Amino acid sequence: MSNGTKKKLRSQEWFGKQDKHGFLYRSWMKNRGFPQDQFDGRPVIGICNTWSELTPCNSHFKTIAEHVRWGILEAGGFPLEFPVMSLGETLLRPTAMLYRNLASMDVEESIRANPLDGVVLLMGCDKTTPSLLMGAASVDLPTIGISGGPMLRGIYRGKHIGSGTNTWSMSEDVRAGKMTIEEFHEAEACMHRSHGHCMTMGTASTMACMVEALGVGMPGNAAIPAVDARRNHLAREAGRRIVEMVNQDVVLSQILTREAFENAIRANAGIGGSTNAVIHLIAMARRIGVELDLDDWDELGRDVHCLVDLMPSGRFLMEDFYEAGGLPAVLRELGERGLLNKDALTVNGRTIWENNENAPCWNREVIHSFDAPFKPDAGIAVLRGNLAPDGAIIKPSAASPHLMKHTGRAVVFEDIEDFHARIDDENLDIDETCVMVLKNCGPKGYPGMAEVGNMPLPPKILKKGITDMIRISDARMSGTAYGTVVLHTAPEAAAGGPLALVQNGDMITLDVAARSLTLHVSDEELASRRAAWQPPAPHTDRGYVKLYVDHVLQANDGADLDFLVGKSGSAVPRDNH
Repeated sequence: MSNGTKKKLRSQEWFGKQDKHGFLYRSWMKNRGFPQDQFDGRPVIGICNTWSELTPCNSHFKTIAEHVRWGILEAGGFPLEFPVMSLGETLLRPTAMLYRNLASMDVEESIRANPLDGVVLLMGCDKTTPSLLMGAASVDLPTIGISGGPMLRGIYRGKHIGSGTNTWSMSEDVRAGKMTIEEFHEAEACMHRSHGHCMTMGTASTMACMVEALGVGMPGNAAIPAVDARRNHLAREAGRRIVEMVNQDVVLSQILTREAFENAIRANAGIGGSTNAVIHLIAMARRIGVELDLDDWDELGRDVHCLVDLMPSGRFLMEDFYEAGGLPAVLRELGERGLLNKDALTVNGRTIWENNENAPCWNREVIHSFDAPFKPDAGIAVLRGNLAPDGAIIKPSAASPHLMKHTGRAVVFEDIEDFHARIDDENLDIDETCVMVLKNCGPKGYPGMAEVGNMPLPPKILKKGITDMIRISDARMSGTAYGTVVLHTAPEAAAGGPLALVQNGDMITLDVAARSLTLHVSDEELASRRAAWQPPAPHTDRGYVKLYVDHVLQANDGADLDFLVGKSGSAVPRDNH
């Protein structure tokens, strides 16, 4: 990792100058009481913090940042905390995903433009993890990621409930007349009872697992509850370790290798992780210079079993997962079956296998063995066909087995407003055999590709006791959601993909085993429809949203902005005076 020659630190291009520039850089920092010896060449470590009162999942990050700071000081580093745009999944409209790439630009430019030698990234809520890693990857300094950790279990009337997952089920119960509004309000306070992100295997928990599986987080990062003191201990250890990484010149590209991404894809299958990980890992990989695509997801995850019995696919919650052994127990199962690149380097200086080869499992109800899996062959399935020439995805572990091969009549909603206007209409021409199709909710169409793919079922269907139907869209689905939902259909409708041409009454076949999604309409008829198709009007003619719509890539390419793919490195910019 090091040839024994100490590299000149970037920060010395600011603080090591003995001229007017050095005077400016040091003098203004001294207004906080920093003595001269803080600028003597010790590593300057940035603590990139996504704390915000608008991001409830990250509300405890000031405490985590303090533990990181102490660790950096203990190892002889100089910690400097800085804020970046915080993407709160619960409050941001129209969707936090619209701003993931903007936040990544904030991170990238903040790191490169400042006197930093290494960085610790504090992330928790869904989009804060990929945005911080994407931005850091484009700079490529020594980097450690720390997830904020999941909330404690939700408890409602003596039963465990999961954030997101039971939100969807309870809201459906209200629509079906099975739950009162007063009970609904009571459950709200019971579900989120501590600091932390979603405690189901939603996108936040999935991405925390990805951080650990990629090797960019310390061992145990994924599952320690947010309010557990061991989360603070991990933060302090990460603060100590980042100083060593700078001294050893271990940069992020040495961690985020092709082998690391392969490990993450298989780990995602093993935990029954969120479909959102597909888009985020593709975008992250391409920032660091690793080619990753949908075919990799299908090939690498296809024969990997889901080992973890967690909501939304199962019964338990992240607190149970941690107590059962957490991600290390899953990685050991995968490694013993030859499903890990064991020599992949991690940020603690050891390989992924050295970290996990002896990991115990304390509860086989929560973390199953590979020989007796929770759900077999449960990786992300990539579908192709004339309805999705560039691919679509489905999460088999969250789907209904009887719908995995099905042909049904399309019931089409042109956009989310059309859906909301008609879904509760008792006269809607739909039954449980139909296929619900939602258009214009992809990267360009929404814009931002919102989590509306798991469309609520019509009340007339719910009242029959039916809880699942096939749903197809160019949107995403919350990682906490479930159902036989086809997502990320590419190209999207707003970009002129075949999804835009589907009409009510068309027959559609989903065949997950065959990895196919077929619209039973002739090429000639589709050509005629295309000739009459008009793209939707632009959402705006100014600002970031226009920039996003003009430059966003499709879902199969990670939905990054085209000019952000790749990296610019960590070259020190010109002086500012």
